[in-house]
Amino acid sequence: MSLRDFGVLILICLVWAGNNIISKIVVAHWGVPPLAYAAVRFGLVALVTLPWLLPAPRPVWRLVLVALLMGAGNFALLFMGFKTASPSAASVIIQLGVPFTTILSVIILGERIRWKRGLGIALTLSGAVVVMWSPHGLELSAGLWLIAAAAFTGSLGAVMMKQMEGVRPLQFQAWVGFSSVWPLLALSGLTEPGAAGAALNAGWPFVAAVVFSALVVSVVGHTAYYGLIQKYEANLIAPLTLMTPLMTIGLGVLITHDHFDLRMGIGTALALFGVLIIALRKNQVMPLLMLMRNRIQ
Repeated sequence: MSLRDFGVLILICLVWAGNNIISKIVVAHWGVPPLAYAAVRFGLVALVTLPWLLPAPRPVWRLVLVALLMGAGNFALLFMGFKTASPSAASVIIQLGVPFTTILSVIILGERIRWKRGLGIALTLSGAVVVMWSPHGLELSAGLWLIAAAAFTGSLGAVMMKQMEGVRPLQFQAWVGFSSVWPLLALSGLTEPGAAGAALNAGWPFVAAVVFSALVVSVVGHTAYYGLIQKYEANLIAPLTLMTPLMTIGLGVLITHDHFDLRMGIGTALALFGVLIIALRKNQVMPLLMLMRNRIQ
C-alpha cells in the first residue's frame, strides 16, 4: 500500500471514530432523540445522493430490505444504544458484527468455518463478554445490548447484499438514505414527542453534526474506503480498520471521559485479536462488512 493511501485510510478511520464521539454527544448530552437524529441524517444522505437513485438494481425488494437493515435498523439501534453506552465500550461490542457476519455467511451463503476462524469468533465473543462484565456478573446494559443488536442487523444486511450484483457505492448510499428516512420519521413522530424542539435547542452544533455524519462520514468516507477496497485486497484493508475502535477508545477517554480500566483493556484486546484472525481469513462478505462498519463508524 502506498504511503498516500495509508494516510487516506488513517484519515477515514479517524473520521469514523470522531463520528462515534459526536453521535454520543448528540443523543446523550444535547438530548436529541436518537430516531430523530437518524432520520435527519438519512434525509440529508438521500437528498445528496438522489441523482444516483435510479435506475434501481433488481430485485428492488431485496435492495430495500438490505438498505433498511444497514440503514434505519442499524443506526436506530446504534444511536439508541449511545444514550447509555460509552463510545469506548460500544466500539468493542460493535466488533461482534465480524463473527455475526461469518456465522450468517455459513447459514445463508454456505461458507465453511475452519478452526482459525472459529478461534477468532470465540475470542471476539469472549472479549465482548469481558467488556460487559461487572463485579456483580454480566452487566445487562440496555445500551450495550442495543449496540450488539445493531451489529447483528448490519451483518445480516451485509450478507444479504452479497447476493446482489451491480450496485454501485453511491447508488447503495442513495437507497439506504431513501429507504431509511421514511420509517425513521414515522417512528420518531410516534415515540419521540418534542424531537423537533430538542433539535432546535441544540442549534448550529447539531446542524454541523448532521452534515459531518451524513456527508463526511457516509458519502465521502465510505466512497473513499470503497475505492481502497477495489484497489487493494480486503485481507490487507480490513485489519487496518481496527484503528477505528482504538481511536474511538482514545477519543472517548479524552473527550467524553469514558471509563477504561484493566478489564476493558483485556476485553478490547481479546475482541480485536479475534476480529484480526477472522479478517485475515478469506471471506466472501468481509469487504462488505468492513464497508458497512460506518456503523459505529
